[in-house]
Amino acid sequence: MLEMLFNPKRAERHPWEMFFVGLLYAGLSMVLANVLFADNPVFSKHISILLITFTVMFSLPFFYFIIKLEERSSHDSSKENLWTRHERAISALMWLFLGFVVAFSLGYILFPSAIANTFQAQIEQYCSINMPSQFNDCVSRYGGAFAGAATSKDYAMNIFVNNVYVLIFSLIFSLIFGAGAIFILAWNASVIATAIGIFSRASLPNLPISLARYLIHGIPEIAAYFVAALAGGIMSVALIKHDANDDNFWNIMKDAVDLILVSIVLLVIGVAIEVLVTPRLF
Repeated sequence: MLEMLFNPKRAERHPWEMFFVGLLYAGLSMVLANVLFADNPVFSKHISILLITFTVMFSLPFFYFIIKLEERSSHDSSKENLWTRHERAISALMWLFLGFVVAFSLGYILFPSAIANTFQAQIEQYCSINMPSQFNDCVSRYGGAFAGAATSKDYAMNIFVNNVYVLIFSLIFSLIFGAGAIFILAWNASVIATAIGIFSRASLPNLPISLARYLIHGIPEIAAYFVAALAGGIMSVALIKHDANDDNFWNIMKDAVDLILVSIVLLVIGVAIEVLVTPRLF
């Protein structure tokens, strides 16, 4: 029913509306995961994964139809440039992602008693990236505002390698499963939200500066993942719908390759900001 309320064509015309869709989807996912499974001795240990599962279930129809619309817009690459053809879709997906991040961050801050179950896997991911040498201590106290290591060469490489993996998996999941990359992107939204919650010390007044800290470098990084996911998605649709002798097929493939190159550039920019700029500002 929910997927009938949000038309992808309307979302492309008014991308900012997807922020509220993201808030709704992520909020409902947190409620459902906790209400349905918090008291179950088997599933209560895996609520952090069920949270992502529900978010993906809500988002899949929209993501799938966005990919179909973008595949059609790639048929004639002579009419518009690459950015003009895909900017509205990327913008809509970014607003959706931002809605996820804000909703998950609010959940982390406003419901501290549920953190241990709801964000356990995300906390472990945060600690494995930011504090690998103090992993157990980090997890046991839900992490801490990680400072100082951003100037470390090993830390910078750890971030870059992790982000490259996410980019590759976004591309592969989208290529193989069409809209499958939404799982990777929803997971990353929850990890970023967890980092925001940790940095804010689970205090609502600290939320704006925490959002700023992570979104300064997070926006180009997440845009990179969405661009790669979009590239894989339109390639997937093109392989199914078009023959290799069809001119439209090669127009779409050219678009996809260009999008992948753009995603790599965005990723490098995001990592550079995270390592060189963010530590100096916060």
